[in-house]
Amino acid sequence: MAVPDPIRIGTRGSLLATTQAQGVADRLTAAGHPAELVIITTDGDVSTAPVAQIGVGVFTTAIRIALRNGECDVAIHSYKDLPTAPEDDLTIAAVPERVDPRDALVSAGGKVLGELAPGATVGTSSPRRAAQLRALGLGLEIRPLRGNLDSRLGKVANGELDAVVVARAGLVRIGRADAVTEAIDPMVVLPAPAQGALAVECRSDDAELVRILAELDDESTRTAVDAERAVLAALEAGCTAPVGAIAEVVESIDEDGRIFAELSLRAAVAAEDGSEVIRSSVVGAPDRAVQLGKDLAAELLERGAAALVSPEV
Repeated sequence: MAVPDPIRIGTRGSLLATTQAQGVADRLTAAGHPAELVIITTDGDVSTAPVAQIGVGVFTTAIRIALRNGECDVAIHSYKDLPTAPEDDLTIAAVPERVDPRDALVSAGGKVLGELAPGATVGTSSPRRAAQLRALGLGLEIRPLRGNLDSRLGKVANGELDAVVVARAGLVRIGRADAVTEAIDPMVVLPAPAQGALAVECRSDDAELVRILAELDDESTRTAVDAERAVLAALEAGCTAPVGAIAEVVESIDEDGRIFAELSLRAAVAAEDGSEVIRSSVVGAPDRAVQLGKDLAAELLERGAAALVSPEV
């Protein structure tokens, strides 16, 4: 199958989504494969309901339909928004290098989490963030939050909220990293599996396009994301479940002084009301990323995690 000229990249129309997609388009164009954006409206863009109510895949289903229908050749997703079940007719051909996966606090007066007074109002769109924030025992009032990043930050600027928690990667990508009051340590709040990573998807039968897109792949990022999403899949939890996970390929030294790569993976499952958080971690070979994720999920389940997550729908 001939590679389209230009390659049409399907994306949501928000500033963040188009910025992410344009970055991929620019890399393809620089490599000699002209690309352009195709804006696709999703249910998540037109609904004001909390994401947990709308359902898993709310930001991705319409783009995948457009991809299957030939309205675009490539789809760009925030990887954390994708359901964990694979799609046989679609291939994630590339996972580019990840941007900082941590959550970020944006607060009035430049306060960090520990400086927020009991009763301070903190907005978040994520049950995972809400559960882990409640578990800190700071007495924060967690409020639901929807809208694009600018509107979320605006709720702090206009005094409607004392703070919001969002993905730091999104702020970095749209040039608003200066708004971050605190990049939250994953030891305090674990990010969503695959947060900060993009999934570059195309039709599985388009072998030449799969080959071209694969040039954008970052092996360490894909390995880490595979492990994190394996935790989510094994827990049978959706992308809106209160599950956090972060993995990293790191260098270690053996007894003989030889340097080798290891995959470090941590995960947590939190009760919605913050009354309980189950945490666990594992280290192993990077080529066992998926199995390490499954093993970690099994340990979490043995410790009672099943009662804290809802099945994916």
